[in-house]
Amino acid sequence: MNKHHDIGNIEFDGDFFEITIDGATKRFELKKISPLLHQSSETERKSFEISPSGYWIHWPLLDEDIFIDALLGIVSAPARNRETATR
Repeated sequence: MNKHHDIGNIEFDGDFFEITIDGATKRFELKKISPLLHQSSETERKSFEISPSGYWIHWPLLDEDIFIDALLGIVSAPARNRETATR
């Protein structure tokens, strides 16, 4: 399996979420990326899983996912053009 992103340190600092992605530390305002995480407890925040590919982070106690590309503002193009069923 190819690694999509290398996810390192994940920290919560008050109203902020800090994460190391591909060697660079990024800081995001929790209210903007996940109101659910913003309102969660420390226990809920600390219980997370990183996908083996580094594509997403999942908080099972909250049933919340953050996709790393979306967090970084990366928009992926479709793998191929698809014809619509309405032709």
